[in-house]
Amino acid sequence: MLQIQQWIADYGYFGVFFLLMLGVVGAPVPDETVLLLTGYLIFRGKLHPLVTFAAAFLGSASGITVSYLLGKFLGLRIIHRIGQYVGITRERVNRAHARFRKIGHWALFVGYFVPGVRHLTAMAAGVSNLEMASFMTYAYSGAFVWVSTFLSIGYFFGDRWEWLSEIVHRNLMLTCLVIAALLSGYALIRRFVRMRSA
Repeated sequence: MLQIQQWIADYGYFGVFFLLMLGVVGAPVPDETVLLLTGYLIFRGKLHPLVTFAAAFLGSASGITVSYLLGKFLGLRIIHRIGQYVGITRERVNRAHARFRKIGHWALFVGYFVPGVRHLTAMAAGVSNLEMASFMTYAYSGAFVWVSTFLSIGYFFGDRWEWLSEIVHRNLMLTCLVIAALLSGYALIRRFVRMRSA
């Protein structure tokens, strides 16, 4: 936590940009904490709201684009080979790829709210050769909503942002399970409707 605070204190908007870019690519950066802290700094008047939002959004969009391009140009075989050095296991990539093929483009949007999945869904989109225009539509709109949500929470909770950060991380797994259940239900209903219409 102190390292993140120091990084943002030293590098300001560039620090926000690079922390989020690295975090979304898959580096061990607690992205939600970065956004909550940044929202708090806006609350304190240390950072300008629009410039901060632009830095956070561009960092997130850049990170997910890098992950997409890795999937598109390196493919599953190379990702599996180099993934072990950066914590990206074969099983995780395969699961993300299967999930992406099942629920499609929406995985890019929802994936932002599931830690450890953001960069994997983008890689899966690249491996699946999703066209760039569709990728940008879903991934960047997801980045917009994700950044807006956590910056706003950090801003409106003000001095209680650290307490909130602990709650967010404690309940992220539950949130992820709820989101996964909702998406699975949506996929099943969609399949059922298609079978009935056929």
